[in-house]
Amino acid sequence: MTTKVSTVGKANPVLEVDTGQVTEGMRILFFADASSVHTRRWVAAVAERGARAVVITRQPAEVPGAEEVITVAPGSDKLSWFTALPQVRRVAREVAARFQPDLVHGHYVTSYGLWATACGLRVPKVLTAWGSDILVTPRQSRLMRMVVAWSMHHADLVTADSMDMIDEIARYHPAGPCHQILWGADTDKFVPATPAEGFEVVSLRTWEPNYNIDVIIDAFARVVAERPDTQMTLHLLGGGLQQAELEQKVKHLGVQDHVQFHGRVGDAAMVAAIQRSRVSVSVPTSDATSVSVLESMACGLPIIASDLPANRQWIDAQGGWIVTVRDVDALTQALLQAHDHPEQAAQMGQHNHARIERDASRRGQMDAMWRLYQRVLHPLMPRLARRRPAERT
Repeated sequence: MTTKVSTVGKANPVLEVDTGQVTEGMRILFFADASSVHTRRWVAAVAERGARAVVITRQPAEVPGAEEVITVAPGSDKLSWFTALPQVRRVAREVAARFQPDLVHGHYVTSYGLWATACGLRVPKVLTAWGSDILVTPRQSRLMRMVVAWSMHHADLVTADSMDMIDEIARYHPAGPCHQILWGADTDKFVPATPAEGFEVVSLRTWEPNYNIDVIIDAFARVVAERPDTQMTLHLLGGGLQQAELEQKVKHLGVQDHVQFHGRVGDAAMVAAIQRSRVSVSVPTSDATSVSVLESMACGLPIIASDLPANRQWIDAQGGWIVTVRDVDALTQALLQAHDHPEQAAQMGQHNHARIERDASRRGQMDAMWRLYQRVLHPLMPRLARRRPAERT
């Protein structure tokens, strides 16, 4: 099979990669961010199950398992999601003529989800919500509420990765099937190991305002001051726009010898950072189910998480600590608990590992998604007869 990465309307060179023969099967046209690891993992998972895939995106990148990655309206400005719709429909028709997709799947409801449902192809439409597209953006303007409602109305299936999102989706899509499908953790890669000596802490969240990395640094600096005899390290992964600001904060607090800025790293480096740590911290202001939290749990770490519905779905007293959003005092106390009671923290980590193996392995979640694809393509009842209250799984 040949993978092509091209930009519509551009004279860019085409990248071709020989990836071997693919079993003939389901054909899925994705509208999604090709540069996102979530998109790459999802496409790779369906390809492993015998599907063929093409990706239409605004962010060009190679997507393993996809036959083509086609860039339309490259960039990130908001207006192009609307002004590029005629071009999206034209490109979708051209792709359909040669690829003949069985279904269309849009990832992120307020952008690629709009393109997927408005592409004009008469095939089933699937939407996957990612978080802010349901929990934040529709509350910011009437236009985005209309976009969400319209896209949901034209979807045959909607998935999301937390129950609070499922509940919110029901407000816009009360008559259609909606299922919880997690991004999940790769439980073959993310496994427990012996942590490093001392007390090491890991944060896997992006260095952007929503993820409150500044609060983590403040709390960690306090713990360093209160337990000066312990060798401590804070590992910051993820990268992001606030790097300079956060580096300056670390210097101002005098903990530059205790904080490592790793930035964006691959799975192997991520696993290594998690496995050497004693606790994982994720304290965003808004979030759906965090893949990085699930991956930390899979590695057998206790979790310190902000008090959000998606976090409470996974973290309880047996697996970690829930703290108020942007509460440095609460986060400091939770870190001190993890430091001062290592046996309890280790037991929490064991509990979390077992939970992920049982409920949130990526393999199991993608198997469930595959069954949903089959159900959409081969319904037991005609489409118009299937309108019913949202299913909760």
